[in-house]
Amino acid sequence: MPSQPPLAVGLIGAGRMGSFHATTLARRIPGVRLAAVADPVPDAARRLADHLDAPVAYTDIAAFLADPEIDAVVIATPARTHADLVEAAARAGKAVYCEKPMAVTLADADRAVSAAREAGVALQVGFNRRYDEGFRAAHDKVAAGSIGTPQLLRSLTRDPKLADPAPIPPWTIFLETLIHDFDTLRFLNPGAEAVEVFALADALVRPDFKDRGLLDTAVVTIRFDNGALATAEANFQAVYGYDVRGEVFGSAGMLTMGEVRRTHLTSYGPDGVSAESVSYDQDLFRDAYVAELADFTDCVRAGRAPAVTGEDARAALAIALAAIESVTTGGPVRVERAAE
Repeated sequence: MPSQPPLAVGLIGAGRMGSFHATTLARRIPGVRLAAVADPVPDAARRLADHLDAPVAYTDIAAFLADPEIDAVVIATPARTHADLVEAAARAGKAVYCEKPMAVTLADADRAVSAAREAGVALQVGFNRRYDEGFRAAHDKVAAGSIGTPQLLRSLTRDPKLADPAPIPPWTIFLETLIHDFDTLRFLNPGAEAVEVFALADALVRPDFKDRGLLDTAVVTIRFDNGALATAEANFQAVYGYDVRGEVFGSAGMLTMGEVRRTHLTSYGPDGVSAESVSYDQDLFRDAYVAELADFTDCVRAGRAPAVTGEDARAALAIALAAIESVTTGGPVRVERAAE
C-alpha cells in the first residue's frame, strides 16, 4: 500500500509564536510538511520560509488561502485578526488551528465557529495547557472521580516581565493571558460551565500605563453551575521566571500541577540556595505546544473532531468578557452562555 503523502500545512504570522509553530510543522511532526508561510511583512515571511525550507512565502493572505497545495492552516497573528482569518480559511476549505483567543467578541466567535461548521472543516484553538502532561493527568483524575466532587479550583499565570507595555491592547490580561486560565478551569472541572464572575484588576507593575487601559494584575472569582468556586489570577512581572500553576480541591482529595523550575536540581552554595527557573512559555510548555499541533494534524488526516474546539474557545471568551465587565462595573456579572 502506498504511503500517505505528508499533510501540507501553511502558517499565517511569522512572529515569535508563529516561528515556533512553523519549526514544529517543518521538523517535529512526522507526516507533516510546512507548505507556505504568510505574513504582511515581506521580509518576515521570506526569512522564515527560507530558514525552514518552505517552498512559498506570501504577503497576500487571499492568495495564500487560495493555494490548492495547502490542506490546513495555522493562525498565529495578533488576536484581533483571528476571527476574520478563521472565517476566511474555513470558507477556503482549509482545516484551521488558531492561537488563542479565537476572537475578542462573542459575535465574532460565533461567526468563526459557524464558518468552520458550515464548511465542514476542523477548527482547533491553542489552549496548550490541555496538552501538558500534568494538567492532562489532573483532568483525567477529576473526570474519573479520583478526588470526588470538585469544590475549589485555582489557576494562575505570571509572566516574567512587562518589557514594553505601549503596544499591548487594552484588556490583554483577560483576553490573551487569563483566557488560558479560564479554559484551564473548565478543563479541570469537566462538564461544568461558569455562571458568574467577579473580577478585580489594576496597574500595579506599571501604574503610568493605567490611563491607556493596560492592567497588569488581576484576580477573578468564578462560580460554576456544579457549585464549584474557582479563582484565576495573573501578573505581568514574576521576577523569578514564568509561572503557571493549577489546583483542584475536591471532596475526596486534591491535585496540584505546575512547576516554575527548569529541572528538579537545587543548588546549595555560598550565595545561598537556588534553583534554575523557567523564563519563557516556550520552555515550560515546549512539549505541549508540539503535542497540540500533532493532535491537530492527526485530526485533519483522520477526519475526527479536534480535542479543543471553537466552542471551548467561545466559553473561555465569555468568562473573559464577563470579567472585563465586572472590572468596569465593580460588581458580579453573569456569564453569557452559548445558544443551545
